[in-house]
Amino acid sequence: MNAETRSEIFGRLLKKIPDPTTELNYSTPFELLVAVTLSAQATDKSVNKVTEKLFPLANTPETIYELGEDVVRNTIKTIGLFNSKAKHIIQACKILIDKYDSKVPETRKELEALPGVGRKTANVVLNTAFGHPTIAVDTHIYRVANRTAIASGKTVLEVEKKLVKFIPDEYRVPAHHLMILHGRYTCKARSPLCSECILLDLCEYEEKNLNS
Repeated sequence: MNAETRSEIFGRLLKKIPDPTTELNYSTPFELLVAVTLSAQATDKSVNKVTEKLFPLANTPETIYELGEDVVRNTIKTIGLFNSKAKHIIQACKILIDKYDSKVPETRKELEALPGVGRKTANVVLNTAFGHPTIAVDTHIYRVANRTAIASGKTVLEVEKKLVKFIPDEYRVPAHHLMILHGRYTCKARSPLCSECILLDLCEYEEKNLNS
């Protein structure tokens, strides 16, 4: 796939989704960090239900730390891995209070040093909260990148590096959420809506579902 085609793909996606952003509910970088930490192996909808309960109780490092691990655990217990997530959130709050004046750091290295924060979570926070041109390759982005041939790769990291290299500069920030939303609602895993897709003529996927 050439640069002109990639540019056309992202141009079409941005025209269809003019304000691409996360479907997680948050109002501050810290709330986003907590929400993304909770989202591992959980849907955005399930996380939003939990944060609707948690954030009115506490939504800063100090107030969540004061709640304590037991209260956080009980508040988030409807989502997977809630025990480890509660522990990591409390530990991260302590570090943010002690080391960063309760502010979320703005570098991948510092974010990844926080408990429960891996490369994907760090990339989401950098892109969504701070507007950095990062790509957090989840299952949707991995699928869309490979199906369309925007950036083919056998590993998440390989796809991420190719996307960062190949995405045109003007689309580097919105590309992350454009691909997620396209994968979530159109380029679905089992039954992609190819016949409705605005990228049909540009996509290199050989098994297009034209009966959708």
